[in-house]
Amino acid sequence: MDTPSTPSEPTALAGLTLAATPIGNLADMTDRVKAVVGQADIIAAEDTRSLHKLLHAAGVQFRGTVVSHHEHNEAESAKGLIEAVRSGRSVVFVPEAGMPAISDPGYRLVQEAIAADIPVTVAPGASAAITGLVLSGLPTARFAFEGFLPRKTGEKTTMLADLAAEPRTLIFYESPHRTADTLAAMAQAFGPDRAAAVARELTKYHEEIARGTLTELIEWANSKTLKGEIVIVVGPAPDAAPATFDQALAQVQTLVAEGQRLKAATRQVADQTGHSARELYNAALSER
Repeated sequence: MDTPSTPSEPTALAGLTLAATPIGNLADMTDRVKAVVGQADIIAAEDTRSLHKLLHAAGVQFRGTVVSHHEHNEAESAKGLIEAVRSGRSVVFVPEAGMPAISDPGYRLVQEAIAADIPVTVAPGASAAITGLVLSGLPTARFAFEGFLPRKTGEKTTMLADLAAEPRTLIFYESPHRTADTLAAMAQAFGPDRAAAVARELTKYHEEIARGTLTELIEWANSKTLKGEIVIVVGPAPDAAPATFDQALAQVQTLVAEGQRLKAATRQVADQTGHSARELYNAALSER
């Protein structure tokens, strides 16, 4: 790993820089973010009023033009920002809080920059997802960020069912008034004893982390009026028992019934279960 270095001169701007902002604690705004915002010709902000308040509180003086760039105008705004970079101006995008493009605008802007062969970099900083994961006490070696779940009950149920056997720790964002219902849906999909954690108001004065089973966290959420941004972290699924030969054979038969060729189906199931593809193939043939 490279050794971090401290540049002796101000940070040079790429054509496009995505800059992270604090998620609660103003002190988490890095010197580099302050520098790139101060130097930018154009500052694209998810919320321009919040940006002005943030820069004033942080004592950042800036010379650039502030423009709005949010989820509702992102497609059109991104094109204009890329054209600005093409004309020689430096552009910095700043989300309202946290890391750009993580449940915030920025993804489309990066895509446009890459497609236009424009230099793009990130001035990193606070992330609620990573902060919540670290505080959860759950496994961090492998994890998956799922963002916000669908609001519609059926879509949420389907998505959670698809994640029930996920071997990685899962990270979700949620609004405070939906947290208890979401935990209940998770208990239904993942089992009431799955280990989890709920973090709220991260990096702020009233930061709180609750850890326990999903059942315990449902009781916790229902016992109080939750406020602030919520991060839910759910532990990985318990190791599943290996499929028996009969279960593997049943999987082969299901795939064949769905239109897959027998040879391909046996190879797929063999790879997934560890059973012999030849034995599965012969057994499936004998039952035809």
